[in-house]
Amino acid sequence: MSKWKEYILEDVIDKFIDYRGKTPIKTNFGIPLITARIVKDGRLLEANEFIAEEDYESRMTRGFPEINDVVLTTEAPLGEVALIKDKNVALGQRIITLQTKKEICNSVFLKYYLQSREGQASLQARASGSTVEGIKSAELKKMEVFLPDILQQTEISNILISLDDKIDLLHTQNKTIDQLLETIFRQWFIEEADDNWKETALHNFISVKHGFAFKGNYISTEPTNYILVTPGNFKIGGGFKFDKFKYYVSDEFPKDYIFQTGDLAVTMTDLSVDGDTLGCPALIPDGYCNQVFLHNQRIGKVQLKTEISKHFIFQLMKTPDYQWFILGGASGTAIRHTSPTSICAYAFKLPPKSRLLEFELVSKEMEEKIRINQNQIRTLTEMRDALIPKLMNGEAAITY
Repeated sequence: MSKWKEYILEDVIDKFIDYRGKTPIKTNFGIPLITARIVKDGRLLEANEFIAEEDYESRMTRGFPEINDVVLTTEAPLGEVALIKDKNVALGQRIITLQTKKEICNSVFLKYYLQSREGQASLQARASGSTVEGIKSAELKKMEVFLPDILQQTEISNILISLDDKIDLLHTQNKTIDQLLETIFRQWFIEEADDNWKETALHNFISVKHGFAFKGNYISTEPTNYILVTPGNFKIGGGFKFDKFKYYVSDEFPKDYIFQTGDLAVTMTDLSVDGDTLGCPALIPDGYCNQVFLHNQRIGKVQLKTEISKHFIFQLMKTPDYQWFILGGASGTAIRHTSPTSICAYAFKLPPKSRLLEFELVSKEMEEKIRINQNQIRTLTEMRDALIPKLMNGEAAITY
């Protein structure tokens, strides 16, 4: 970094917008609320909390967000960052929004700097707290940052943002495909359901196999060839999540507890208060570079007992009616549990085989597109993550 200049953060920030200590009144719809929970892996996930439009002006008295402002989580967890892409949002607690002095600091560059090993180390050095690690505003402002000239910041930012834009596009395509499949399912099997369709139950078509109790002393956060599928890998409402993998460091386990690509799995235990992923389904994705997914305890593997569309079962398990059924029959209070018996007891109207076959063919084609996109996301993400440290320490310098 010989040509880079050292600053403290407050020298390059025009405004720190901090709503810590100001609790918002939340609603079910309205202005999306950015909270620490939706700042993940350099991106803002879709907001699931809101404030009323009429409360926006009175809420946002400390400053309004702008496009490409940097959002930084200050605790639980510390150091997640993202860029604001729509300024029609409200800012929650446990985050600070940074508006840069544009003549000195490119906000996009700052986001990637804070993501880098150097940026994360600077944050950690000023963090405090034993149970919950966080950073005080005064400490954050004194954090050291290293910046090249503004032209080089822009060039570096353009390289990295182009990769992230491609990643975001692929995520958007996958979300669109998911929504389309849900729409087709709802239209064919709910809105156009025939009263003459016979009522049956899942136990006539599937069984659910419990997972294996992998030994805790072999579980690691460091990547290995074995990825443990846990409830944390399931989206609310159904679908597979790719963040915060847990790995297994031993190859001593029954090999019939290895998932295959496309296997259908469900959560048997949910650690959240609301139990919002209990019984939710996911299709197991491709492994990557010889990695395989392991069928861990608290996860059920859905096995088809007779000829039926696997994708029909998957979409059926994503319906609110099914999920309310599972939650209603759950055991436990702080930790919610379901069982193969409970899952298989769910009743539904059985469509004709011809319609199920047609849905399976449509779904397979769309799921293949999702699979291809997800593999591209992995490749681009690895490329970006490999570039960030090289660009941030001057190893891959921009020449003019």
